[in-house]
This record gives sequence, structure tokens and C-alpha cells, in this order.
Amino acid sequence: MTFSAVDSWWWPFLFILIAGWLATDAWRFLGVYLGGRLRDDAPVLVLVRTIATALVAAVIGNLIIFPSGELADTPLWLRLGAALIGFAAFLLTGQRMIVGIVVAEALLLFGIYSL
Repeated sequence: MTFSAVDSWWWPFLFILIAGWLATDAWRFLGVYLGGRLRDDAPVLVLVRTIATALVAAVIGNLIIFPSGELADTPLWLRLGAALIGFAAFLLTGQRMIVGIVVAEALLLFGIYSL
């Protein structure tokens, strides 16, 4: 089966759904199976956690520095300022993630609609 094997409007959506499910869920099931047998401080899990954190940080940095869509029309100082103030709010409230996200989003939206 290929992406263009069936000439129906729904086929690309079904293909992406199945291919995405197969590509990710096998690793999830394997992680759950093996994760129950590893200690939380095992070197392999520390490495996996480090890589996952680095990937999330890279995606966030990419969205701030090289945005697309509506964010591309906002100045860099606004995106950086909202991220930094949101991070400060996260730290000041005892590392409550929702507070950091809400503060950063509110500042970004305020900046977008007031410019």
C-alpha cells in the first residue's frame, strides 16, 4: 500500500492515521513493557529524558526564533519577552507549568493585539 494507491478523498487521511499509529505506538508499547523493569535513575532513562527535554527545548526555540503563520508578523522582542517572563512566572510560582504558559500566552496576545 502506498499513499497514492487508492483514489478516494478519505484514503490520505486513513493512510496517515494508520502509518502514524504504527510508527509511534510500537515504541510506546515497548517503552511501557521495558519501563516497568528499569529503575527511575537508570542511565538509559536519564539519557532518554535528557534527549526528550532537548528536543522540546529545540522546538520551542525554533518557534520563537523562526516562527511561521501569524507569529511571523510579531517582533522578535515580543516573542522573546513573553517567553522569558512566562519562564520567570513559572519559577516564581513554584514551577507551576500552567502559570508560565498562561502568563506567556497572555503577554503574547496582549502584544499582538496592541501593536
